[in-house]
Amino acid sequence: MQAVPVIALTGYLGAGKTTLLNHVLRSPLARIGVVINDFGELNVDAALVTGQVDEPASIAGGCICCLPDDGGLDVALARLADPKLRLDAIIVEASGLADPVAISRIIRFSGVDNVRPGGVVDVLDAATHFDTVDRDPTPPARYGAATLVVVNKLDQVADGDRTAALQRIENRVRECNPHAQVVGATAGRIDPALLYDVTVAGEETGQLTFRELLVDTENLTPHADDHDHVHADSVTVVGDGCVDPGAVIDVLEHPPAGVYRIKGTVAVRYRSTTRVYVVNVVGPSVHIAAAPRGTAPGGTNANCLVAIGMGLDTDNVRDRLKSALAPVTGVASAQGVRRLQRYRRLSI
Repeated sequence: MQAVPVIALTGYLGAGKTTLLNHVLRSPLARIGVVINDFGELNVDAALVTGQVDEPASIAGGCICCLPDDGGLDVALARLADPKLRLDAIIVEASGLADPVAISRIIRFSGVDNVRPGGVVDVLDAATHFDTVDRDPTPPARYGAATLVVVNKLDQVADGDRTAALQRIENRVRECNPHAQVVGATAGRIDPALLYDVTVAGEETGQLTFRELLVDTENLTPHADDHDHVHADSVTVVGDGCVDPGAVIDVLEHPPAGVYRIKGTVAVRYRSTTRVYVVNVVGPSVHIAAAPRGTAPGGTNANCLVAIGMGLDTDNVRDRLKSALAPVTGVASAQGVRRLQRYRRLSI
């Protein structure tokens, strides 16, 4: 069982967090755990997401909603990290008054087994942001915690001013965070692939799907083809044999422009042993762990990297990934192995 990514969903009051959450939870066949209101008493917003307001519950289609009790966030995460639930991700929707920096720190240093940080998604209101959140000469600290900034409600900005409004916010974010991905959105419609793995929908099973059970509080009407969000780009490269861990970590630490997530497996030979590792990158965060038992080392397509992001130069991204997965003869360099092991220790 691989560690479940925990994604913090933050944003000032009224920015559109719940609307965005409802949108991304429509992903077919994705199993997502949700923690509503990270601390405090029951929030009525929980009913706007799934209608589940008590114990963790599984809804046909895959969403499990868990409301934390007085044990705090770790109690909720421990429930949802149970391998029996087979979750693809956990989303923590924080209170509008919550500090993204604090939420990020709590998740990163959680004592719960089988979870890892999955990034901080900060939702901003394009129309009111500079009147409510970013009002001082110094950029707010929340920018520094974000891995993905969603500039929401762009439809409430005049057509001719939207590009400038988005650029103004991106410039402010860049003053203290060169790594965050900044995307514009209307009604929280971002591609769920930016947050977690999305499976293409197959045939219905006869049960009500989560899409049908979902309470759509905004009465939003998707486009006719149901492609109502900005789509993420992805590039996949596979390879055989064993790789140089130093080359892999180079691309993990410095992804190509526009790449927000990287995931995959790599086989590394050191001394007399070949081992396979699972790698995950979200923004500047690199997570490396041993692959599950039974993963064949060094065989056909033993190595695979998938890059996901917005506005990718796919040829450049593919070249970078191919270079990282170029097979090497003999054992890996000691320096490369030390870099890999360092991330493994940090990922525990």
